[in-house]
Amino acid sequence: MANLDGATTESPFHRGEQAIHARLGILERMDKQGRRFIRDYMLDQHRQFFAQLPYVIAGTVDAAGAPWASILVGNPGFLSSSDDRALRVTAKPLFGDPLGHTLAKGADIGLLGIELHTRRRNRLNGTVVAIDAEGFDVKVKQSFGNCPQYIQARMFELREDMLSASRVVWEVTTLEAQERKIISTSDTFFIATAHLDASAGTASGVDVSHRGGKPGFVRIDGDRSLTIPDFSGNLHFNTFGNLELNPRAGLLFIDFERGDLLYLTGTAVVIWDGDEINTYAGAERLLRFHLEKGYLLEGGLPLRWTEPEFSPFLDRMGAWQS
Repeated sequence: MANLDGATTESPFHRGEQAIHARLGILERMDKQGRRFIRDYMLDQHRQFFAQLPYVIAGTVDAAGAPWASILVGNPGFLSSSDDRALRVTAKPLFGDPLGHTLAKGADIGLLGIELHTRRRNRLNGTVVAIDAEGFDVKVKQSFGNCPQYIQARMFELREDMLSASRVVWEVTTLEAQERKIISTSDTFFIATAHLDASAGTASGVDVSHRGGKPGFVRIDGDRSLTIPDFSGNLHFNTFGNLELNPRAGLLFIDFERGDLLYLTGTAVVIWDGDEINTYAGAERLLRFHLEKGYLLEGGLPLRWTEPEFSPFLDRMGAWQS
């Protein structure tokens, strides 16, 4: 619950996140910070921000417990809030998006509102409370802003005629040439993780986060594994805290030029120590992902983008060393 001053009476971090905070010696500091800035309602500026977006990233979990990261698209205003604890999503999942199978009443959902051209982003975790023919409603559990680090700025054009179009969907079991090209040239992807233990209270649920770096920052290891550097951030460790308790993760890569969408799900482990971390300049730790399955949706995104303006935070980073 929220106090009148905006602080929460219980920690917004679950035991996985707290374990990482304790490991890094920041447990007390992050507990105080989280109670101040992670709320169980949306600030007015967050409600206004969501309302102006033409897309939102979503994280859900399927019946087998596999997380998926997805994207929903609509004209600005497709995200709206009747009050500060409710978000209305007036959009249907894109053709072939796993969200078409995971969206259900009572399901946990993580939403990331991100405006690439301004580098603004806000996070919302909640529960789907109603679904109808036009969209669905979410009850807010947690809401907070994120820093703009590592976001590559790019403008977009919405193609309304493509919103409901059918596309070719390919099942992915190994990383072949087309998947490798999308990943190896990517400067942005999104990751969904989950901790669904009810004992965690409002800190339980699904989280979806942004990751960014120089093109090629995601290393392909064989035909089923990826290694990703992790840089200094807001120290919440929402993604890694979930992985501390549940090693399953879903990734979404977007080909911003062609509109291809690559959905992957599998397991992930964090590499906290060792010489391998030094093989990517600027990395503080590594994330290793192992593919279980996925889908490639050709031309499925009804948005087209400009070339990116890279984040100045990338200047401190190098590349993978052999």
